[in-house]
Amino acid sequence: MNTLAGGGLGWLGIVRLGLVQTALGAIVVLTTSTMNRVMVVELALPAMLPGALVAMHYAVQLLRPRLGYGSDVGGQRTPWIIGGMALLALGGISASMATALMATHLGMGVALAVVSFLMIGVGVGAAGTSLLTLLAKQVAPERRGAAATIVWMMMIVGFIITAATVGHFLDPFTPMRLVAITSCVAAIAFLLTLVAVRGIESRPGAVAAGSATPAPGNVQTPQAFRAALADVWADTRARRFTVFVFISMLAFSAQDLILEPFAGMVFGYTVGESTKLAGVQNGGVLLGMMLVAVATTLGKRGRRFGSLAAWTIGGCISSAVALALLVVAGHVGGEWPLKPTVFFLGASNGAFAVAAIGSMMALAGEGPPSREGIRMGLWGASQAIAFGAGGFVGAMLCDLIRAASGSVVTGYTTVFAIEAVLFIVAAVLAARIGMTASAASTAVPAQQAQGFEGGLAHALKPGLNGR
Repeated sequence: MNTLAGGGLGWLGIVRLGLVQTALGAIVVLTTSTMNRVMVVELALPAMLPGALVAMHYAVQLLRPRLGYGSDVGGQRTPWIIGGMALLALGGISASMATALMATHLGMGVALAVVSFLMIGVGVGAAGTSLLTLLAKQVAPERRGAAATIVWMMMIVGFIITAATVGHFLDPFTPMRLVAITSCVAAIAFLLTLVAVRGIESRPGAVAAGSATPAPGNVQTPQAFRAALADVWADTRARRFTVFVFISMLAFSAQDLILEPFAGMVFGYTVGESTKLAGVQNGGVLLGMMLVAVATTLGKRGRRFGSLAAWTIGGCISSAVALALLVVAGHVGGEWPLKPTVFFLGASNGAFAVAAIGSMMALAGEGPPSREGIRMGLWGASQAIAFGAGGFVGAMLCDLIRAASGSVVTGYTTVFAIEAVLFIVAAVLAARIGMTASAASTAVPAQQAQGFEGGLAHALKPGLNGR
C-alpha cells in the first residue's frame, strides 16, 4: 500500500521514494568515482583536480537551507525533487562531457567541469533535502527508522548496480563511451524519479500522525528566508542537533581515506586484502542499518530498543569503542583480529547513521509549521560540510602527526583516538537533545507540543553558546 489508513506513507510508498535515492546515487557514483579515476589514470591529471571538484560539490550544498525553504514556501516537495534530479542529471552529463574535453582542451574541460559539479551539488541539495522532508512529513513516527534504512540501502543499491553495469560497458574505454553511458544512466535515473514521485504528494493532508501541519493561509514569502533561518537557529534543539550532525559526521568520515592505508602499512595487507577489508566494513554498515530498522519498527516507540534516540546515542558510543579498539590494534599489530574490529566499526557506524537520519526526520516536523524544509536543509548543509572536510582533515592530521612523531602507528592511531573523542562528544549532545524531547513530551499534552516547543526555544535561547 502507498498510504496507511490513518494517514502517512505505507511500505510501498516508502520504497517508491527510496527509488529516488537509488537514482540519485546512480548519478553521483559516476561523478565522484568513475570520472575521478578517468581524470587521474587515463588522463594523467593531478589527483587534486577531481578532489577539488568533489569538494566544490559539497561546498555548494551550503545552499540546502535556502533550497529547503523554497519547498516550504510552495508547500510541495515533489517539484523540488524533480527539479533537483533534472539539474543533477544535466550536471552528470555535462561532467562526462567535461572529462572527455579535458583530453584535448584541458582549460575548457576544467571550466566546464567546475560548472558541472556546481550543478551536481545544487541538484543533490534540492532533491535530497526535499526527499527527506517529504519522508519526515508523511512517514509515521514508528516507521522512521525503517524508512531511513530502506532509503539509504536503496542508495547503496544504486551505487552497486551502476558501478557493476557501467564497469561492464565502459571497456574498452573511450571518452565518448563515457559520455554516452553517463547520458543513459542520467536519463534512466530521471525517468525513475518521475515514476517514483508521481501522485505521492497529491492527496491533501497526506501527512503522518504526529507531524505538524501548516495553518490555513500560512504562506511565507521568499524575502522572509533570513527571518525563517533565524527562527530555526533560535530553537535550542535545532541548533544542538546541527552541531551534533557536524561533529558526528566529521568523526564518521574522518577515517574514509586512512583505514585502508592503515591496514596496509601497519598490518601488511595487500591492495586486494585492504579492498576486501572495505567490503567487510560495508557489510557491517548494512547490518547496523537493518538492526535499527527492525528494532525501531517492532519495538515500542520511545522505549528502550525501539527508540531512535537510544540507537543514535548507542551508535555513537559503540563507534567510539570500535575506534578505541583500532588504536589498541595499531599498537598491538600482528595477531590482532583486524577484520572483526572493522566489521564492528561498520555496524556501529551504520546503526548510528540511520538512527540519526531517522531522528532528523522526527525533529524536522516538531518545529513550527512550514519550517520542515529549512530545518532539514540546515542539517543537510552541516552534514555535507562535515563529509567534505572529514576525509581531508583525517588524512592531513595523519600525515602531520606521522611527520612530527616519526611513527606511522602514532599517526594513524592518534586520528582514530580523536575520532573516538568526537563520537563521545556527539553522544553527549544527542543525550541532551533527547532529554529535552522527553521533558517536552511529559510537560504538555501532545496537541500542545508544537506551541510548547516555540516557547521552550525562546526560553533556552542561549543554547550551546550560553553554557
